Amino acid sequence: MHLWQATVPFCLLAAAALPGAAATAWGFTDATVAVQPKGAGINGGFKDQLNPSKALAKSVSLNGADTLRVTLTAQEGSSAKRPHQAFLLLKDGETGLDISYPFNVKDNGKSRVELTQKDLPIQFLSLSSPVDARVILGGFGDSAAHDSSVFKLSIDRNPDEAVPTVETERYGKKAEIHHIFKDAASSPPLVITLAFVGLVIAAIPVLAGMWLFLGANVNHLPTALKSAPLPHAVFLGSLVAFEGIFFLYYTSWNLFQILPAVAVAGAVAFVSGSRALGEVQGRRLAGLR
Repeated sequence: MHLWQATVPFCLLAAAALPGAAATAWGFTDATVAVQPKGAGINGGFKDQLNPSKALAKSVSLNGADTLRVTLTAQEGSSAKRPHQAFLLLKDGETGLDISYPFNVKDNGKSRVELTQKDLPIQFLSLSSPVDARVILGGFGDSAAHDSSVFKLSIDRNPDEAVPTVETERYGKKAEIHHIFKDAASSPPLVITLAFVGLVIAAIPVLAGMWLFLGANVNHLPTALKSAPLPHAVFLGSLVAFEGIFFLYYTSWNLFQILPAVAVAGAVAFVSGSRALGEVQGRRLAGLR
């Protein structure tokens, strides 16, 4: 009886401890850190294995032209898996400044991140002591996230090179800005202009000859002017006005000056042209060709 009473609490405690014992956590394996100097080749430079539970005893040095590369395989429990978040966190213990660099993670958990001194904030370049490099892994679910220090990163700079500084932007009076505008567009030489004008004028007799060849009846001109003198005259006048506007635009006017004139001439041409075409339609319906 006493044995049974002692066994029941023990079983209850064991059952309560099972979920905690079975809970998984994120981690990593096959992790390496490498520093490849510029032009050193694939296997050149520093390389060492990383332990998820113990940081490297010696700090890793990163010079100005070096590339830091960290590779690992993320795991949830004992199986390789892609985490929801994977970062390499660099943190300065004295100032508390930190910055995170995300890993490039594949579906099988293989992760990789590379950085140079150009990727570091300017504040990190002036630090005299190494910064702490930590690997952070996490995901959805009940698995505990992983956050461990893996090595110390020493940012070494050339003493002959000045440390970059950050220029703070503040509100206040600024230096005067002087705009330099390019020269206005000029018209082409007069010879080219006269050549094109001559071509246009020479095309007028050709156009008149084509009209006569196609059967244009100029004998209807007096009848048209007698039936609707104002629409025909205004329509032809609007066409001449268009040519005058284009000439002024070529010689002196700008775009904002010709737009109102074109709008007025276009409205007049539309109204008078519709009336003139109505008169022409009346003669066509009367059988006059």
